[in-house]
Amino acid sequence: MLRHQNGSLLQLEDAEIYYQVSGSPTGHPLLLLHGGLGSLEDFSAIAGSIPEHFFVIAVDLRGHGRSTIGRKPLSYLQHQLDVQALIAHLNLNEYSILGFSDGGIVGYRLAIENAAIRALVTVGAQWRISDQDACYEILSGVTPETWTEIFPDAPRKYSELNPHGNFAELVQSCTRLWTDLDPAGYPGDAIARIQCPTLILRGDSDFLLSLEEAADAQTMINGASLGNIPFCSHAAIEESPDIAARLICDFLSAPRKRHTDT
Repeated sequence: MLRHQNGSLLQLEDAEIYYQVSGSPTGHPLLLLHGGLGSLEDFSAIAGSIPEHFFVIAVDLRGHGRSTIGRKPLSYLQHQLDVQALIAHLNLNEYSILGFSDGGIVGYRLAIENAAIRALVTVGAQWRISDQDACYEILSGVTPETWTEIFPDAPRKYSELNPHGNFAELVQSCTRLWTDLDPAGYPGDAIARIQCPTLILRGDSDFLLSLEEAADAQTMINGASLGNIPFCSHAAIEESPDIAARLICDFLSAPRKRHTDT
């Protein structure tokens, strides 16, 4: 759990988005966006390392954790719109983003042509996908049964957080989201328009985000930094929290300016 948690619900047109705040209310806002089929608990391993001077807002994305799924289909665009609604609700004029996996993909989408973002950190976040990619076959084959085989406690943990939710429906919705090749999905080459300081992190054995893909993203985003964390896979913030937290916190705490072409 995040420190000094204070949970709230944002009522949208068709869904309720759950979020927790911690840290200093007058500090620089830091949005935590978790991975697919996870929750804000994804950041538990590094939460204690985030300096108290940040104002941390940890979000359960639509359908995940304590948030309801609503009537609209899951898409990265819809997650983006939900987070933007929360940003407006909290009157955040400037903020940073730490996004893991799906949360990082949403972070990329938010950062494109968004002058309010001071810094972006993504962990294990794909930015493009093709139906010819090896990971596409992996993602398209995820079912409630296969996910439960890998993570036996997943249905129980989900029902504890969201007793009225439907775990099987959420898994099926995420499979469609992960394999969405339309503009509402992965940001693709549009990440080249990101101007905020960006740190791209991945685990050395991440089977979803290859080192080549991460390096291509670094090349496309002006001034981006790339960190390859050894001895871990996709969930680097859980598998190597000390290294991940050090890199993330050092990057977010450094004085930085937005990049420009001049």
